Formats: sequence, C-alpha cells, structure tokens
Amino acid sequence: MNITKLDIQSHEQVYQVVDEQVGLTGLIALHSTQLGPAAGGLRMRPYAALDDALTDVLRLSEGMTYKNAAAGLPLGGGKAVIIGNPHTQKTPELLQSFGAAIDTLQGQYWTAEDMGMSPADMAVLATKTKFVAGLADGDFASGDPSPITAAGIFNAVKTTRRHKMGSADLTDVHVAVQGLGNVGFHLCRLLHNAGAKLSVTDVNAPTIQHAVDEFGAVAVGLDDIYSVAADVFAPCAIGGILTADIVEKLRVTVVAGGANNQLATDEQADQLHARGILYAPDFVANGGGIINVATEILQISDQAPWVAQRLETLDATMDGILSNAAQADVSPHRVALQTVMQSLDAKAA
Repeated sequence: MNITKLDIQSHEQVYQVVDEQVGLTGLIALHSTQLGPAAGGLRMRPYAALDDALTDVLRLSEGMTYKNAAAGLPLGGGKAVIIGNPHTQKTPELLQSFGAAIDTLQGQYWTAEDMGMSPADMAVLATKTKFVAGLADGDFASGDPSPITAAGIFNAVKTTRRHKMGSADLTDVHVAVQGLGNVGFHLCRLLHNAGAKLSVTDVNAPTIQHAVDEFGAVAVGLDDIYSVAADVFAPCAIGGILTADIVEKLRVTVVAGGANNQLATDEQADQLHARGILYAPDFVANGGGIINVATEILQISDQAPWVAQRLETLDATMDGILSNAAQADVSPHRVALQTVMQSLDAKAA
C-alpha cells in the first residue's frame, strides 16, 4: 500500500491511498481539526477520474467542518472516498487495506458509512483500525445513521415550510424527493406518515417502485424531478445539483433535503433567494447522521436522549438561521456560513 500526501492549500491534510494488489485507489481529506478530530463518512463511487474524486472529497470534507460546527459537536471536518463500483468492486481485502490507511492517521480522522457503504463494511474496516464509527455492534455502537439523518431533514422540511408558509403541517404538502437511498427512503416514510404527497426519482427502478407501492408516490424521470410543480424539493442524492439552470427550472417554494453540497456555487443560494425559494442550508439540515455517529466517537453511554436533544438543538439552529436571514433579506446559506465561522473563530480565540 502506498500513501501519498497531496499539496492542497485549502485543507490541513489530504492523502491518496493506492494498493494495487487489492484494486484500491482512494482519498482521505482532513479539512479542519480546529474543533476536534476530523470526522466524516467514507463513500465508494465509480468516479470517472481521480480529479473528480478529489473534487468530491475536498467539497465533502469542507462541508463536514461546517456540519459538525453547526451541530455543536467537538469534531472537525473530514471525508474519504474510494474509487470503484460498490456493487462489483468492493471486497473485504480492499476495505481492510483502506482501514489500515486510516489507522496511520492515529485518530486525526474518524470514518463512518456514507454512499456505497454499510455498517457491515464498517465492521471490516474496524478489523484494521479503531477509528471507525457507525458500527452495528460494540460498547458504543451507533449503527446505521440514515434514520437519524432523515429525522433531522424531516425537521428541517417542517421548519423551513413554517417559515415560508406559516405552518409546519405537512398534510397534503407536495414534496419532490430526488434520491431514494437509505436517507431518502427513510425521509419519504416520515413525510408519508405526516400526510405529505410524494413525487420521487432515483437511478434504481425497483426502489422507485417500492416507494410507489408503499407511499403512493408518483414516479418521475431523473431530469423531470426539477420541474415538478410541488411545495418542497428535497434533494437526497449527489451534490452540486443546484446549478444556475436547475434553479431556474424549480417550481417550488422550499428546498430542503439531505444531499451534501447541494449548491453548485454559493451564487446559487442568492439565486434561490432572488426567486423567492427558501433554502434550508444542507450542512444544517442533514446534521442528524453525524450527531448519531458522534455518540460512538465521543463514547456517549445514554445515546437516545443525547441524540434527541441534539436534534432539537439543531432544529433550533435552523430556526434561528432562517429568522436572521429573513430579517436581513439574504439567503439562509449566507447566514449559516456566518454562524459556523463564528463557532470556528471562537474556538481559535
């Protein structure tokens, strides 16, 4: 295995990990350890090129710095990616090799499951390093964070809807959900149980059919989801989807979802605001998962009440951001960035 430190000025540390014997090429990015050890999930995707993977891991790790700060956690921002198809190229040997690479950082980075990963995969990593969370078993095991992530997003949908329309009641509210992975599907269940009407899309046809059968959802084409006339757009797939062109296509009053780095650039936040679409900053809305994972990293014994209280605090943070943004007549994204920067500056002082 070969671990190479890359010269990336925007981040504290970035490493490329290569193990030709097991077919491993991956990246580990530590954006900031200002608030504590860098924490963020590991995802496996068939990136077209190394540069694509590098761009993703840099954006994701920076987002984790903001997410952990917004959640009030004593954790910094990090992320890791493995290049490959998780369905056909993931092997125990590949995961063990990457676990060994994580272990060389000696706790500067803690990983957990993300796209393409599961608690079972974390257990394989844990055979080579103790700096793994999101495990199904163990003294402080927190398990799959997806349901808690979805719960936080559900809160964000209600809170953002209340700020926009005066009520958090989701009865007959139309939500267009993009992405039916673990988080997206859990979110659909919560929305359905709250009386919402759903339009859904995903790259996996059987998963779409599952949502149609279980929730009475309407299936929509991958590109058509952006132009659905709905109340809320909930992006829960990959990041960077809110480009200038896509923002102009949206026919909703609220954007609140679980995907990381939803905005192609910060300018799209201002574009949404100019169009009268209220945006729930993603690194606040989707903070539930890292709160759940943090119970394992911080070794919290009584996890359920701790997580519940943190989710309430996170929702209060979102409420405050939306209120301050409305008062200043600016995008909530701008206010959210100011909020986390204040946390980081306070720690530096």
